[in-house]
Amino acid sequence: MSSFELSERARRLLATLVSEYIETGEPVSSQILARRSGLGVSSATIRSVLAHLEEAGYVHQPHTSAGRVPTDRAYRVFVDQLLEGRKPARPSANMESQLWQHAASAPLMDQLLAGVSHVVARTARQVGFALSETHVVTLQRIEFIPLGGPRVLVVVVSGGNQVTQKVVDADEALRPQDLIEAANYLNSEFAGLPLYQVREAVLARIQQERTLYDELFGRAMRLAKSTLEDLPAQQAFHVEGAAALLEGSNDGVSLPTLRALLEMMEEKERMVRLLNQYIDGPGLTIVIGAEHAAPDLRSFSLVASTTIDGDTSRTVGVIGPTRMHYSRTIALVDGTSQVVSRMLRNVN
Repeated sequence: MSSFELSERARRLLATLVSEYIETGEPVSSQILARRSGLGVSSATIRSVLAHLEEAGYVHQPHTSAGRVPTDRAYRVFVDQLLEGRKPARPSANMESQLWQHAASAPLMDQLLAGVSHVVARTARQVGFALSETHVVTLQRIEFIPLGGPRVLVVVVSGGNQVTQKVVDADEALRPQDLIEAANYLNSEFAGLPLYQVREAVLARIQQERTLYDELFGRAMRLAKSTLEDLPAQQAFHVEGAAALLEGSNDGVSLPTLRALLEMMEEKERMVRLLNQYIDGPGLTIVIGAEHAAPDLRSFSLVASTTIDGDTSRTVGVIGPTRMHYSRTIALVDGTSQVVSRMLRNVN
């Protein structure tokens, strides 16, 4: 591949070609580029520049008589130009209103992010996702719910109103009042502390001479120990928009590729691992086609925006065909991310 250095003329021509192709989905002719680029040059000059762009791998020609189609490399140049000097986006008033309505009706973070992914997917008409990860998690409260016999449902509410549920075996049948008293004891002792400190404190106290403590203390500590062992990571991830993948607008994406993405959407842990590979800090993350680490996704582009508040990172994003409307998608995810950050700060 040639080490062709893009001139200002070539950049403008390439940006026009990508814009036209995004709008129409058809190969773009030199005549259209001569009219739309505003360069004031002939079709012959346009064809000469296109020949250099094709040699350098920015465009290709599906057929000899056809116009040109952008490659992933062209989309990267186009997106980088969009990002030069841009200001942080804000969502439309309608979008922001929808998000705040979800926040009012779904105070728990998991529910809220489910609503966010739904709104983003519906607005973008692509796959939308929302991810929140907290590295240092504080305990807000713990609840014990009897399930019959020794089985107890434990509900842990942590910072940001994130809820984790776990069924434990208490080794004995406990009355509902016993469980309420045990939860009240733990909440009075440990609420507001990071979960890792709660784990350490519980283990330390269990090692102390048990005869020094009453039955309530022993019951509460045993339940807490069972609860905090192997507690899942404090992470919430929601993805939505499978129906959009099956619409005719996703041209150029084969059915096996669509199927692979659908399977990845089902395997949420795999998607989260992939996102963690891409996102290394706040701001926009854009991965285009062949840039993906996962071969399954190389017919798609990912646009995500991340905010970080203390120990918590929050990401809103879209996955769609490489022929997506990048400027609208960037504005959507960036603006939504800012609103989500404000909403979740309010519930911390």
